[in-house]
Amino acid sequence: MKEEEKNTEVTEEVIEEEKVEKEEKPSPKKKKKDKSASKIEELEKALADEKDKRLRLAAEYENYRKRTSNEKLGIYDDATAKAVEQLLPVADSLTMAQQSMKDAPDEFKKGFELVASQLAASLEKLNVEEFCEVGDDFDPNIHNAVAKIESEDFEDNKISAVFQKGYKIGDKIIRHAMVQVANCD
Repeated sequence: MKEEEKNTEVTEEVIEEEKVEKEEKPSPKKKKKDKSASKIEELEKALADEKDKRLRLAAEYENYRKRTSNEKLGIYDDATAKAVEQLLPVADSLTMAQQSMKDAPDEFKKGFELVASQLAASLEKLNVEEFCEVGDDFDPNIHNAVAKIESEDFEDNKISAVFQKGYKIGDKIIRHAMVQVANCD
């Protein structure tokens, strides 16, 4: 009986080895399917890579287009600021002339007012804004404090006198306002 058990064990081992060999040796059809499946996977991966490259290229182009558009607007504002900066002394002179014309004939006053209003209209068309009035809060980012006073007439850090108006285009300061600040540290 022992011999029969040994034969049975040997037979079972042989059967298991044959199963393992069958599993390790794929059939020719299975080889073709594996090759075509791997080829499909490679092609799908290559397609996904190309699609990713195209999307990245499109995104880079869109970013470039936006950046150049913003730069163009910035260049326009910079050029306008440079031109306006050269005209500001003329605006200051007109303002001082109007203030000193108390005894001048009415025709002269009207003429100066007309020229000053034309200049103001031209600056407005260029989106140039004048800023700074007496009583405004002092902001060191847009105001240049050249003097300070202690006064009961004004609250702390308020502008008490404007020596020179400030001008800006949007958020870009063309010229800081020159002011006197009341009750500041």
